[in-house]
Amino acid sequence: MAHKLFFSHNIASFIPFLLVFHFIPVVVSQFPYGYSQLSYRFYDWSCPRLTNMVKYGVWAAYRNDTRIAASLLRLHFHDCFVNGCDGSVLLDDTDDMTGEKNALPNRNSVRGFEVIDNIKEDVERFCPSTVSCVDILTLAAREAVVLAGGPSWPVMLGRRDGVTASQQAANEQLPSPFEPLENITAKFTSKGLDLKDVVVLSGAHTIGFAQCFTFKNRLFNFRGSGKPDPMLDSSALTNLQTMCPNIDSSNTNLTPLDSGSMYRFDNKYYTNLVNNAGLLESDQVLMQDSKTAAMVNSYSMNSYLFGNDFGTSMAKLGNIGVLTGNKGQIRKKCGAIN
Repeated sequence: MAHKLFFSHNIASFIPFLLVFHFIPVVVSQFPYGYSQLSYRFYDWSCPRLTNMVKYGVWAAYRNDTRIAASLLRLHFHDCFVNGCDGSVLLDDTDDMTGEKNALPNRNSVRGFEVIDNIKEDVERFCPSTVSCVDILTLAAREAVVLAGGPSWPVMLGRRDGVTASQQAANEQLPSPFEPLENITAKFTSKGLDLKDVVVLSGAHTIGFAQCFTFKNRLFNFRGSGKPDPMLDSSALTNLQTMCPNIDSSNTNLTPLDSGSMYRFDNKYYTNLVNNAGLLESDQVLMQDSKTAAMVNSYSMNSYLFGNDFGTSMAKLGNIGVLTGNKGQIRKKCGAIN
């Protein structure tokens, strides 16, 4: 899958026309830390081709591996949720630092690093030591969603890369599919996000896959009962038990998070929840709280509303704990500090 990506001046001819949500949400939320120093036009003079280079790099990867859209979106989320959006998830381990790549939520799971590395190489060729890896990752997540048929949203730029990473922080801060809603909500609010963002950003599970071990307890021994989760739709249960048989060797099997449209960014994820067919317990639990259930129902009936709110929440996510000014650095290579 990995191959060298080269930028073309005629990028528009390479990118296929896609039907996407036709709107650009107005982002009015207040963001913490260095948000005020970011700008929508940060690289207009120093790297005017940046957006097109990222678009082409993501498209070139997507045409060979449709699954990469969900992977890049998840990579961005896992970066921002651990000590802010600073590109720390991209750092390789060193003798002096154990990074985030092998944290429990990321090990043999988070992918797409080579896509960001290849885009970074192209960007360095045109704009050396100018664009941060974290800005590339933030833009790539948006382009991945658009390629999958989802909304676009305005992305503020000017983030700088962090100079350290923490495996312990990744283990502690990233939400788990096994956690109750109150724990997940607490982790979101600690980042300046809210309950609505929990519901909206969970909608990212409209694309992508999960390993069987993340939900297999629902299929055979829900909460130690020796029986399946009684809330799980019976037809969904039968299909999942076939894909994830009750043997250890099935733990790493991949199952679509949204079996109805696994590669299409739409609102079917919420329809699944309404029908008690959500894959992860942390997804289906959204129907057990009156506030979150009301939002799920709204999004299941209105794809425009979901797309608009998703863009707004993604903009909030992308501005958590950013480094600006003379903090951090502009890495030459995304996997190592300068």
